[in-house]
Amino acid sequence: MWRGAAALAPGRVAFARVSDLRTQAADFLARQARLLEQRLYATLFEGAPAAGVVEALRGYQNEDGGFGHGLEPDKRCPASQPLDVQVALETLVAAGTSDAAMLQRACDYLAAVGSDGGVPCVLPSIAAYPRADHWGDGDFPPGLNPTAAIVGLLHALGVDHPWLDTATDFCWRELDREVPHEAHGLAVTFGFLEHVPDRRRAEALVGTVAAQLPDAEWYLADADAEGYGLTPLAFAPTPDSRWRQLFDDAQIEAHLDRLERDQQADGGWPVTWEPPSEASRLEWRGIVTLGALRTLTAYGRLG
Repeated sequence: MWRGAAALAPGRVAFARVSDLRTQAADFLARQARLLEQRLYATLFEGAPAAGVVEALRGYQNEDGGFGHGLEPDKRCPASQPLDVQVALETLVAAGTSDAAMLQRACDYLAAVGSDGGVPCVLPSIAAYPRADHWGDGDFPPGLNPTAAIVGLLHALGVDHPWLDTATDFCWRELDREVPHEAHGLAVTFGFLEHVPDRRRAEALVGTVAAQLPDAEWYLADADAEGYGLTPLAFAPTPDSRWRQLFDDAQIEAHLDRLERDQQADGGWPVTWEPPSEASRLEWRGIVTLGALRTLTAYGRLG
């Protein structure tokens, strides 16, 4: 990454490093990432039409309207999973696009597998296929995670569906019962609060939810911390993120420095947990690498 930098003036050294980081990351995505991440990269960084992202997502959508086939790569089950619906929605939001028929079918699926509006992360159908250890036997109750994330994303996409109303009510009931104390639960709650239509009720809850973050399990406040967790950049991936105000400048800059340092020799970023296969690891590294590029670019680290 620093090859030839000694011959350059200080300003040129910084430019060469940025150029190398970006070029090597793009090369990693071209060599190792899934078609989906390649199409999303082309849309975000090369001006390609977002229709390519939608077409790549179609391959993961099943006849029941849900998404499967390892769209979230930690389970290799082809059957539809609520978590895979969440990933599909996140991809559409990232690409700045939508597909009405695709989204209506996904909501029909969620209505069929949900309970009183809530859905579990995954279903027991994953147990027949390779999966990461943290998914166990796939027996999870309906909860805020992932329901709140899915609801927030559907509201962000402007979707109108009966299940969405029921699921929104489910999330409010869960939040009235207990605010999450764990980083993943807080992340999906923030997504819900950002986009849910009842703005007065949402803003009234922001302070209570934010107060849980500093001591939350799986939250990595320290940029030098090792292992798996969600950093401030997971909550504020761009400087104009709704939740950027929760973190001071020094904290954000330290995590951006760490993000730059974590790029690997092959141009990609690592994962900090154990996926179920080498294919899963590469798929995740493509996802994580594209996320790193998006965040570093948004914060001006890549020009």
